Amino acid sequence: MSEPKSLQEAIVYFSNPDNCIDYLAVRRWPNGVICPSCGFEKVSYNAQRRTWKCPKIHAKREFSIKVGSVCEDSAIGLDKWMTALWLLSNCKNGISSCELARDLDVTQKTAWFILHRIRLALQDETFGSKLNGEVEVDETFIGGKARNMHLDKRERRITGTGGKDKTIVFGALERGGKVRTVVVADRKKSALQATVKEHVEAGAALYSDALKSYDGLAQEYAHKVIDHAEKYVDGQVHTNGLENFWSLLKRGIAGSYVSVEPFHLFRYLDEQVFRYNNRATKDNPLNDADRFDMAVRKIFGKRLTFAQLTGKLCETEAF
Repeated sequence: MSEPKSLQEAIVYFSNPDNCIDYLAVRRWPNGVICPSCGFEKVSYNAQRRTWKCPKIHAKREFSIKVGSVCEDSAIGLDKWMTALWLLSNCKNGISSCELARDLDVTQKTAWFILHRIRLALQDETFGSKLNGEVEVDETFIGGKARNMHLDKRERRITGTGGKDKTIVFGALERGGKVRTVVVADRKKSALQATVKEHVEAGAALYSDALKSYDGLAQEYAHKVIDHAEKYVDGQVHTNGLENFWSLLKRGIAGSYVSVEPFHLFRYLDEQVFRYNNRATKDNPLNDADRFDMAVRKIFGKRLTFAQLTGKLCETEAF
């Protein structure tokens, strides 16, 4: 069968476990299968068990395609993993664990764990590099709205006005390039300017709103400010590209996930950043199959256990 181009084709294609293994193996080992433990190339394949075996004597000689990936030690079949990966990488507003649990016929807890492992795979691998050119910077608040809370909960959780009880997310968008997000502790000058300098190359054209915390960046950047109390666009000076990303992020959180713990917020940011950075544009007309292919290539070399995800590491796992 030819490789899938739509969700319906993907479900049919990946219902065959051999198709799953072939699809993943070609992307993981383009020059042929090698042992993930020792790197030896001449491994033998057991078609009945659907595993490979390394002829060298060492631990874990026999391995499957799941070993060394976010799917490792998972009893869930690859057909369900591939369906979940297709949905999360292509659904514009994300997909909740409750909905995925119904679609895959698994428990909500299992679906939640699958989604978070996929989010780990979707992390931006170029996070250490810096953005340049024309860069928009802005920050937003993520948290529940007081008007939607029960009175008892509102009195307990809302202790101030504005964003006092919300999580702050900083974002930087390179026009014509990628967006990058990071959770920050506060909007003070020291915190925001340190984050800008960490992620934006000196000398870049920097556009921000009139928040006083950005004052002083003109020494290292061609910094221009747009005051939203007066207008939103002044020629090339605006932050509308980043505002567009915030709207997509909040639509997904409010519509699909409803409630996101601050402890896990960075994972949901990674998911939305992946879809935004790999969206279809005039210069780069990506489709769902292309985006899925990119996501598949990122699942290897990463691991997330349930103890790590929930923060319940024992002493031996912590060190």
